[in-house]
Amino acid sequence: MKAPEQFQNICILHFGQLGDVLLALPAITAVRRRFSNAKITLIAGKLPANPLEELKMVDEVISVDRVGLLRGNKLRSIGKILTLTRDVRRRKFDFVIDLHSLSETNLLGFLSGARTRLYANRESRSLDRLGNFKPRPPLEDKSIHLADNYLAVLKPLGIENVDKFVRITPNPTVASDLAKRLGLGDQDGKTSIGMIVGAGHTSRRWPLENFAELARRLVEDQDANIFVFLGPEEEYERESIEGKFPEETTIISGLKLSELAAAFSNIDLLVSNDTGPPHLAAIVGTPIVLVIDERGPLRYLPLSREMEVVRSGFIDQIPTDDVFNVTASLLSKKPVS
Repeated sequence: MKAPEQFQNICILHFGQLGDVLLALPAITAVRRRFSNAKITLIAGKLPANPLEELKMVDEVISVDRVGLLRGNKLRSIGKILTLTRDVRRRKFDFVIDLHSLSETNLLGFLSGARTRLYANRESRSLDRLGNFKPRPPLEDKSIHLADNYLAVLKPLGIENVDKFVRITPNPTVASDLAKRLGLGDQDGKTSIGMIVGAGHTSRRWPLENFAELARRLVEDQDANIFVFLGPEEEYERESIEGKFPEETTIISGLKLSELAAAFSNIDLLVSNDTGPPHLAAIVGTPIVLVIDERGPLRYLPLSREMEVVRSGFIDQIPTDDVFNVTASLLSKKPVS
């Protein structure tokens, strides 16, 4: 087995959702620093792969439609898996790091031909015995933040005491163009507040009526411009949002994730449900008010030093007053330009 210093062609595997992969950025960045002369390739799911490729977090990103492989036509899926395996093998990786450690990624790493494999140690969740790096990482600890678990995978490499608060700067030209096109930023001297009203599951959605009431109060009391960002799943709600929110509200949809990150870099604060986009806001340094209920596990929170969490009972029972007061308090800490 090679000494770590000899690895020159490294593959990082992570097939998690957008938020999960963004929480792995401290670990990915730490690998980049530890192996500064190596080529780093990330193989990730289709959704998180796109912004990571455009934000140049690693040298190369390979996008895999994991959902399509698992739920698509069986024969077609088998063909795609074989094509992916051949593509990975021809790249001749000498080291594979599987941060998320699913059975399919463990197997892909094994079939890659890489002689050295470091897999996250997830009891009963993976085939991590196919890894061969010694010593093994510690067993996954579900009592700590997910980012800390990803970093724990790297301890056998001597990577420790890593700053978890990774920050990136979106493409300045893209950010400037979006600001002008959408009216983001302080172009009229007003505070720009973004809102994410959707979420992957209804149990994680604060009622739309509460967001609308919050928007009205922020317009009246904070002289704010409101920007509601819609994902593909929320497009059907555009008409309802237009009817409920203040007339001046700007509804934004159709942005790529890298553009969404650039848009977030132009606003003063984001109020959001517990979903993927606030993780993007965190890595560009946008202050966040996160609305979640008591069932929401804290180990998946975005990595932000400027975040307030409003958390009480079931999410539809969280009063608008509570979210408004936290939002106003966080805005009051904004530096005067």
